[in-house]
Amino acid sequence: MKNVIVGQSGGPTAVINASLYGVIRESLAHDQEIGHVYGMINGIEGFLQDHYMDLGKDLSEEELELLKLTPAAYLGSCRYKLPEDLNSTFYMTIFEKFRKLDIGYFFYIGGNDSMDTVSKLSRYAAKIGSTIRFIGVPKTIDNDLIQTDHTPGYGSAAKYVASTVREIVLDATVYQQKAVTIIELMGRHAGWLTAASVLARKHPKDNPVLIYLPESDFEMEHFAQDLDAALEKRNSVIVCVSEGISDSAGTFICEYGDEAAVDNFGHKMLTGCGKVLENFVRHKFGVKVRSVELNVSQRCSGMVASAVDIEEAALAGSKGVEAALAGETGKMIAFHRIPGSDYQMECRTVDVNEVCNQEQPVPAAWITGRANDIGQDYIDYVRPLIQGEPARPMEHGVPKYLYRN
Repeated sequence: MKNVIVGQSGGPTAVINASLYGVIRESLAHDQEIGHVYGMINGIEGFLQDHYMDLGKDLSEEELELLKLTPAAYLGSCRYKLPEDLNSTFYMTIFEKFRKLDIGYFFYIGGNDSMDTVSKLSRYAAKIGSTIRFIGVPKTIDNDLIQTDHTPGYGSAAKYVASTVREIVLDATVYQQKAVTIIELMGRHAGWLTAASVLARKHPKDNPVLIYLPESDFEMEHFAQDLDAALEKRNSVIVCVSEGISDSAGTFICEYGDEAAVDNFGHKMLTGCGKVLENFVRHKFGVKVRSVELNVSQRCSGMVASAVDIEEAALAGSKGVEAALAGETGKMIAFHRIPGSDYQMECRTVDVNEVCNQEQPVPAAWITGRANDIGQDYIDYVRPLIQGEPARPMEHGVPKYLYRN
């Protein structure tokens, strides 16, 4: 009998704890094969400092069920890049910690960089002949992991974007004066979240009229032409843009205003393209204009989480445990959409080494117009992922969530 260690990494989502729930629930169901279910506090970074908890003992049945509906990372998260050199003493240190806790199964819930962690740990395990099994459980609102139809977290974030943009449209169209509202959404190189704004429309020509993704070059001159044409037809124009839109030279639009900072992984920290476009429109058109940055609300809003997303996230965690118990390692749980008119999905495992450090863009055929609109193929793809609302416990008029002391 071996023990489980599970962690969460990267940016949280509304359903990342549902995947944690799936790992815990499935592990506890195999009490003849699995002993303790440990949770890393603040991911691999916290575990290096011996910060962990016994989830099987520390969570009551009621708390476990509440965990499933709680947004953000219950265990805490991190953005910690493991050394590229597998001969680094880092790996000897962490595997010694695994040995002391008698770990046989390692689960990491996260996105692209988290899958890189699973890849490196599984490769080091193979190098030293360790029997620990390493499984990645996907999570990202960006929906940019390859070899999976979609990722847990995306459906809820897409539902939030569609709902919030629809409400902004209603607010922005109450006056008769010419006005432009620019909504900036998350998305560095892949525009999956911004694409979801198309769901805010009540009919094909409704707001948001213009939608720009980072998959296509963004030129100020073309934007001005698109906006001019839109303002000729309506008083209020809503524009949705990804934070990562860039021009043909590869310069992020947000850098037009200031230099972007860089995070621990060398990724530019993108924010502010909405403000850059706001200033451009104000000076170019002289109309009322405002920019709205949805920011972290896209990933932390549990109140509009998709029931489909919650159940699929829990299933991904559960299937991760099943895969490890079946002897698999160095794998990521992936979603496969079964062809047919009715939405059906099944879980598979894919080689995590083929997934990490790559990004899945929105298909070019789904971007329409002058690269300023989203087509029906995307709408058909995403609609099943945003369906349903869970029965949510409330407390004094606000949602009841699980907090870690």
